[in-house]
Amino acid sequence: MKLYSTPRTPNPRRVTMFMAEKGITGVEQVAIDLMAGQHRDPVFLQKNPMGRVPALELPDGRVLCETRAICTYLEGLQPDPNLMGEGFEERAFIEMADRRIELHLFLGIVNSVRHSHPALAALENPQFADYGAAQGIKMRETAQWLDQLLAQQPYVAGERFTIADITAFCALEFARGLMKYTPGAEGLPHLQAYRDRIAARPSAQTK
Repeated sequence: MKLYSTPRTPNPRRVTMFMAEKGITGVEQVAIDLMAGQHRDPVFLQKNPMGRVPALELPDGRVLCETRAICTYLEGLQPDPNLMGEGFEERAFIEMADRRIELHLFLGIVNSVRHSHPALAALENPQFADYGAAQGIKMRETAQWLDQLLAQQPYVAGERFTIADITAFCALEFARGLMKYTPGAEGLPHLQAYRDRIAARPSAQTK
């Protein structure tokens, strides 16, 4: 298999961290330089017409796109350790947690960065600074909710590490790098302690 990705970008990092937690090896990593426009190259667009990373090319030549779909495939390929739920009830609650983080924290951070950071003007043209600022406020509201949740339980979806924690951690790391966002500095001690705890996992060293 080949994984088309861009180092240090949050969605590809979610997949590489998921693979690291699973112990999946032997996947060829193909770097796509977004700033150089390689995601718009006709050869890559044949693999993913949306021009986005990550994309996982399967042994039979088919290409699977969208982060969670790729993780679903990898979960089926190597079920243990389980990261997406055992049985339909746990899967549903883990998916709910993951979607909440993706829609309300992760996307808020990504939209804030893409519309406010000068270095990303080439990728988000035109940029809307007011929208970027508003998204920064929205993601902070979600972070406050998440801080309260983590005061009651150790992980986003409950008592164990799941895909929802990978989504949350990669979102927070992207915010730390490009928004200079630190939960502890904004009065969110539980979220900061959670981030630091996840950062200590070997899988968090993947980029």
